Amino acid sequence: MPDFSRVYDVLVVGGGNAALCAAITAARAGASVILCEASPPPLRGGNSRHTRNLRTMHPGPTQVMTDSYLEEEYWDDLRRVTAGKTDEALARMCIRASQHAPDFLASCGVVFQPSLSGTLSLSRTNAFFLGGGKALLNALYRECARLGIVTLYDTEVQHIKVEEGWATEAVVSHAGFPERIRFKALVASSGGFQANRNWLREYWGDAADNFQIRGTPYAQGTILKDLLAQGVQEVGDPTQFHAVANDARAPMEDGGLAMRLDCVPFAIVVNRNVERFYDEGEDVWPKRYAIWGRLIAQQPGQVALAVTDSQAVMNFLPSVYPPYKADSIAGIAAQAGMDAAKLEKVVADYNAAVVPGTFTPMTPDDCRTEGLTPPKSHWARRIDKPPYYAYPLRPGITFTFLSVKVDDKARVLMADGKPSGNMFASGEIMSGNILGQGYLAGFGMTLGTVFGRLAGEGAAKHVRN
Repeated sequence: MPDFSRVYDVLVVGGGNAALCAAITAARAGASVILCEASPPPLRGGNSRHTRNLRTMHPGPTQVMTDSYLEEEYWDDLRRVTAGKTDEALARMCIRASQHAPDFLASCGVVFQPSLSGTLSLSRTNAFFLGGGKALLNALYRECARLGIVTLYDTEVQHIKVEEGWATEAVVSHAGFPERIRFKALVASSGGFQANRNWLREYWGDAADNFQIRGTPYAQGTILKDLLAQGVQEVGDPTQFHAVANDARAPMEDGGLAMRLDCVPFAIVVNRNVERFYDEGEDVWPKRYAIWGRLIAQQPGQVALAVTDSQAVMNFLPSVYPPYKADSIAGIAAQAGMDAAKLEKVVADYNAAVVPGTFTPMTPDDCRTEGLTPPKSHWARRIDKPPYYAYPLRPGITFTFLSVKVDDKARVLMADGKPSGNMFASGEIMSGNILGQGYLAGFGMTLGTVFGRLAGEGAAKHVRN
């Protein structure tokens, strides 16, 4: 049984990558650390269970990445996907610190795999975990055990007592029983509120009932709401989130990465009314895949259909569920429950607008449409090679962007703009500081690792002082 009578140096709320990086950093600095994970052991790790890589700056080739990826290009990528809705100083700090993230994780026992080629276009920018997110978490939890970190599962932190900017104790439910944990410093790493449908309905209404939650069902936003109600400064748009085009047949919770569909750049996408609604070929997929969840969320019924043909199916990762398949567009429409004449016209209009070019699936090419609204800017090929394929889509939410505001030391800022005396935050609970909208593949893990280390370092330093 854990000792609830003692005062711990650092309480870490959460059990994913950001929380573990904070806990390990604080413990390595000599602090006594207790970590509270709301889930049972088999589901530990929050959304990190479903991850596979992090985006990292590097000046030259490494054992796990090709070429180089420098600060200005990284910043430009982030600036463009967020449309400038970001804190540049914090973003650049995070980008520079990302260079050291793989070595830190490796020091915790995390193993990376050689650089990937194929449909992802990420071998130059992202380092992939060998074994994926679960292997990453297993390594980090082993390091926590080695360092003597007290780890509590089935332990939901329900309330943090905050007085004049200082956190003193936590009210928790441990294995169903109420307890209190006293501490000298707090690190909040408990994620967003994406699994809290009642909270989502405040901004999205009944549409929220059709959102698929890609990751952990334990992301209820309890501590986020608790801290914001106690004078912690808020940042980020509550309607914004990292969401992707998910298979409409996926589980409503915890489906993970496997449910994401990557067919959009090589297809045309129509809504329930059989209307195209956005440029499917706007940019390379790792920079644009995360806008499609929100786009679909804004469509009638929060559903869409991606339609393509036999010449495209090898250009993207295969789906878990088999696609609709037919020898005619009318056959596809029948399987999707759509008006066949309308879908045939949409495809015919698109085909007529295609301007042939040199097809290059990994980089923007000159295959485009002309005179079509919305256009398809790249990878536009006629859909005329049966059999035809189609994939039903729904919005799959990863995490929300409403956050606590932090500074460049991961200190939580109060409403008056001053940093809290002993509260720090890392990961999705502070993502809105940098992600005002949009997303960049692998950046969530970068954010968690960088700010987790900063938060753990700051918490341990506070205790020493």
